[in-house]
Amino acid sequence: MDGNTALVLFSGGQDSTTCLAWALTRFMHVETVGFDYGQRHRAELDARPKILAAMAGFAPWSGRLGADHLLPIDTLKAIGGTALTDDRAIEMGAHGLPTTFVPGRNVMFLTAAAALGYRRGISDLVGGMCETDFSGYPDCRDATIKATAQALSLGLARETRVHTPLMWLDKAATWKLAEDLGGAALVDLIVHESVTCYNGDPTPHDWGRGCGTCPACDLRARGFTKYRGA
Repeated sequence: MDGNTALVLFSGGQDSTTCLAWALTRFMHVETVGFDYGQRHRAELDARPKILAAMAGFAPWSGRLGADHLLPIDTLKAIGGTALTDDRAIEMGAHGLPTTFVPGRNVMFLTAAAALGYRRGISDLVGGMCETDFSGYPDCRDATIKATAQALSLGLARETRVHTPLMWLDKAATWKLAEDLGGAALVDLIVHESVTCYNGDPTPHDWGRGCGTCPACDLRARGFTKYRGA
């Protein structure tokens, strides 16, 4: 397995775009993978090629960005029961978790990415999971990611490394990390092209595209305000 190559779980949102920049500064070759799981906010999938095309032209990372992959995971839509795949209100649900929680999503994403990486000769995965601003999703926790990486290493009979550069950062710090990695150009790209909104609303704001009212937009907007005021 090539330790100079990484596979980034890339949704087209703020966090995964920042993670892509992080990977491009640390690995000589970087590939990306996205997942079409029937999400209501599939506007993020439309944002992916625009962001990738722009980042491929950033001088510090010239020639490092490789193939992009888009994998269908229809199982999550078939299971349903979440506001991200069904026409349900975004609110607090059972067990103290919001209705936007998709059970097992990150575990499934990492499994699919590790299988793709196995075929591509890549053992380093990069994801935007975060335990600081994470809405309480249990599959975003550091312990979950580490346990999944261990299980994948055993199941594939070779080490699978999962890097989570945002794990202990809040949204303001994530904006600052993007600036540190790619300067104002990367921050502008994230603001103008990435979509993190649960409703998939591409309406532009000074902090990015979104409906402006869902929890994802609120978190992103508050983080941007804190980042700008720092």
